[in-house]
Amino acid sequence: MNKTNFEIALVSQLAEVNKVQQPNRDLWPGIELALLCESSEPSMVVAGKKMYAIAATVAIFGLIGWLSVNQYPVSLTGDELVASLSEQHLDQKNALLIRFQDQPALTQNWQDQLTELDDAAVAIKMALRNESNNMTLLKMLRHVHQQQINLIERVHSSKWIHI
Repeated sequence: MNKTNFEIALVSQLAEVNKVQQPNRDLWPGIELALLCESSEPSMVVAGKKMYAIAATVAIFGLIGWLSVNQYPVSLTGDELVASLSEQHLDQKNALLIRFQDQPALTQNWQDQLTELDDAAVAIKMALRNESNNMTLLKMLRHVHQQQINLIERVHSSKWIHI
């Protein structure tokens, strides 16, 4: 296509674009309905967003207030921490022993193993008296306590559970 043919084709296409096209039906009722819905909807959306913002603000202030009122000193260290861990473990162990007292044990020597773990816990506690904030010893104590709990649960669990 040469330059003159291109210009003629362009002029004819531009002439077609400038012609006014009429829609097949009246579009005004749809436009009016869309404008009415648009003008009423944002107020409801804005009101809803304001309600969420107010609820979130109240929740945040409530949480901050609750946290400031319920501040517990969690700074247990040394002997207090060991005593607290031992007390929690003893409560948990006694609760399990009471729970399983009527169930037959799957092995006979489980109480000997429990005593050995108790002896290990006593040895760790003695070491903790010298180094009360030693994290390795504290983890070892927690591990021995967990082994006791696992032993009690395993010995008294039903044979049918382990397939």
